[in-house]
Amino acid sequence: MVLQAQEGRLTGSVKAAARVLVATAVPAERDAVARAFTDVTTEVRLPGSPPLLRTAGGYDLLAAGVGPALAAAGTATALTAAALDGRPYTLVVSAGIAGGFQPEAPVGSLVVADEITVADLGAETADGFLPVTELGFGTVSHRPPNSLVRVTAQATGAHPGAVLTVSTVTGTAARAAELRARHPRALAEAMEGFGVAEAAAAHGVPVLELRAVSNPVGPRDRAAWRIGDALDALTEAFGKLAPALESWESA
Repeated sequence: MVLQAQEGRLTGSVKAAARVLVATAVPAERDAVARAFTDVTTEVRLPGSPPLLRTAGGYDLLAAGVGPALAAAGTATALTAAALDGRPYTLVVSAGIAGGFQPEAPVGSLVVADEITVADLGAETADGFLPVTELGFGTVSHRPPNSLVRVTAQATGAHPGAVLTVSTVTGTAARAAELRARHPRALAEAMEGFGVAEAAAAHGVPVLELRAVSNPVGPRDRAAWRIGDALDALTEAFGKLAPALESWESA
């Protein structure tokens, strides 16, 4: 991969074998990622899925939808379309804003997942929550390659740790404390990472999750949200990500 970062934007080109799918929840996040690129060239329609933005340098940007189900469906559609076209993706990135557990992930910081875990897939029992794995089904975690997490953290300044996927955003201190008790390594929560990771795993493609923290996890306080700042941080992060991927892929 041959790329240079200039003033937080990506220029250059990716070797033909390297193709990256970036899946966000909503267009505002996709567009924040797109602002890191100088070479967004076209909009590509996918069957039964939102269109994606394509760069000349090998990145496809998809606003797949909110929540793990839409994220998985949209990501799987894009992965399948690329494979049928004979140009499969080499990496999938789940990206966007997130709630951060305090004080480890302050508002405005970046988090890169070394563990992508679905927090609420399982069963409530009299003795507490049981993850789906303890019921004998499926998985609850995906782990991005350690080397990929390391170079991403070094390049972007993101804190490595667990990122939780939830179907219901945390809105109380009690719920935040419960999640931290079950997942002491958790730095952030979002709604799509596990769905994206499930689709990537089904296609045998590595996955990464990179999040910019827009608000604390806990009581729902819109006055404390810094969505604009988080989107700016996301743009800056992707302006630095291509050199990290170059280092990772050439290792």
